[in-house]
Amino acid sequence: MSVPPTAEPTLWELQRALSQLREDQRTGIAGLREDLRGDLQALAARFEQVVTKDVYQADQRLMTQRVAVVERDLAAEARARQDAEAKALAGRRLMVGAFLAPLAVTAVQLWLLSKGAGP
Repeated sequence: MSVPPTAEPTLWELQRALSQLREDQRTGIAGLREDLRGDLQALAARFEQVVTKDVYQADQRLMTQRVAVVERDLAAEARARQDAEAKALAGRRLMVGAFLAPLAVTAVQLWLLSKGAGP
């Protein structure tokens, strides 16, 4: 026997549809709760890795101090290297002068002797 399309559902069909709707809502809410618990646990795990603002600022101050010390040491090293290079250059000039001066004096004496201006 077919039911005409304009026929209204029976109370039993309404009860069964309402029960099914309630069951679907319960399982949906339970799934949402499980998802929310998982998300909260993941968020808690991420919060454990977060650094507070005070700790971050203290770390940044320490890094700034370390960089300042390294820059100061580097500048001192550069000055020391320049001083050492200047001393080495002065030493080379002195050695060249000490070697060339007697040769120049000897050359002048030989030239004067060749001109006949002997002692």
